[in-house]
Amino acid sequence: MFSITVRDHIMIAHSFRGEVFGPAQRLHGATFLVDATFRREQLDDDNIVVDIGLATQELGAVVSELNYRNLDNEPDFAGINTSTEFLAKVIADRLADRIEKGALGEGAKGLAGLTVSLHESHVAWASYERAL
Repeated sequence: MFSITVRDHIMIAHSFRGEVFGPAQRLHGATFLVDATFRREQLDDDNIVVDIGLATQELGAVVSELNYRNLDNEPDFAGINTSTEFLAKVIADRLADRIEKGALGEGAKGLAGLTVSLHESHVAWASYERAL
């Protein structure tokens, strides 16, 4: 399986409900490095996984919808704990929608899968992997 990964970042604010979250139940900020890894079994006719420039551009567009937002105030996330794992899935699903609509070009039709990882720090991160 071949893959490429592109990176961006987001800065958000949010809070959590539930004792398991301890002090994170209070409003707090988080900065995440966001990695999107695109996979396919065979390279396309240009010998690439996908256009890395388009992949970078589309990841940037998806994360810009979340960047500098208090997620507690976003209607899409009303009543939801926006955990790192949950946000990885949100970003992956939004990227998959863009791929399906052709935003990464014709070559992206051969993609087999996508993984989005959100790095909370240099020692902790969460990922969501999905088929395309």
